[in-house]
Amino acid sequence: MSATLSTQCCVVGGGPAGLMAGFLLARAGVDVIVLEKHADFLRDFRGDTIHPSTLRIMDELGLLDEFLRLPHHKTYELSAWIGERQYKVADFSSLPGACNFIAFMPQWDFLDFIAEHARALPNFRLLMQTAGERLLLEGDRVCGVCAKGPEGELKIKAKLVIAADGRSSRMREDAQLPVEDFGAPMDVLWFKLPRKDSDPDESFGRIAPGRMLAMIDRGAYWQCGCVIPKGDAEKLREKGIETFRESIAGLTPFLADRVDTLKDWTDVSLLTVQVNRLKIWSRPGLLCIGDAAHAMSPVGGVGVNLAIQDAVAAANLLSAKLRDDALSDEDVRAVQRRREFPTRVTQALQLAIQNRVVRSVLSAQKPLDAPLALRLLNAIPLLRRLPARLIGLGVRPEHIETP
Repeated sequence: MSATLSTQCCVVGGGPAGLMAGFLLARAGVDVIVLEKHADFLRDFRGDTIHPSTLRIMDELGLLDEFLRLPHHKTYELSAWIGERQYKVADFSSLPGACNFIAFMPQWDFLDFIAEHARALPNFRLLMQTAGERLLLEGDRVCGVCAKGPEGELKIKAKLVIAADGRSSRMREDAQLPVEDFGAPMDVLWFKLPRKDSDPDESFGRIAPGRMLAMIDRGAYWQCGCVIPKGDAEKLREKGIETFRESIAGLTPFLADRVDTLKDWTDVSLLTVQVNRLKIWSRPGLLCIGDAAHAMSPVGGVGVNLAIQDAVAAANLLSAKLRDDALSDEDVRAVQRRREFPTRVTQALQLAIQNRVVRSVLSAQKPLDAPLALRLLNAIPLLRRLPARLIGLGVRPEHIETP
């Protein structure tokens, strides 16, 4: 026997987009159920970059001071090393206001924080270990979700279903929404290495012919992302972990005394990079946001923050109509109209960097020269404000408009 629940909005996926959307809607008086298929939020190598756009949202919610008491590392500049020379790329300290840095924070801490504040609301329910399996339909209209939880099948009737279940969204697949795929020339191998006090005190990237390594300072350790040609992960595994350790030490010599902490390939996680976007983000009774609507490249680390902007826009546009039981299909379509432009611009910039920079580096066989744009950014500090704004605040940043 399956149990049945009813709510005004059912959010599938307890990631940044789903939890933020659920929290903001419940805060505005909407009855919300959020489904999260795992028992906790402890997933390694999820997006951990909290950009100024998200910090401003936390400030507008009156939660910034409490939020920043969680363990985090502030980064005010981003730089890249080509060979033995450092090039400064973005200066976030130039952004106006107090939120002028990137906060590197484990995503599970961010999600636990949002979930804690959401659970304090009487009209918010977070169902852990509960996975959305398929959409419930009445004719062509989505009217809820069929889910599977600890006690078996669960049917959740809802006026609106928000699919925030990531780039492999079962909800968008079940809805048969058309997807436009843009491809990517690379994948990323994520791993951790110990950090020493004598190490550089900033996050940066290292670039050499055929190799790119992103290093995020997480206090006690470096979170590293090794960019590899698309589909090459299996070839690297066949060569053995020792060869991989040697390549990391060769690219970043100060790590040579600790790469042996990578015991085998179980210490390395593969991120298969996708860049795609739904042509239509909704159908009657359903809205997709975050990676379920647009899978982002890891370039710039903007995916989490763009997803949160989607959640804020959805709450701004839909909360009053949902609360008052006056939601129309046109209201739901307005979210795509609001968020599609910043998504398109951001993906266009990511694709340009992927195809012109990343692809060239990964195929290079001889020493690289820094491109003119990078040399100009390094030479003229004022120019670093532009990438700082694009990365830190994004295109058309959202603000809290819900009560």
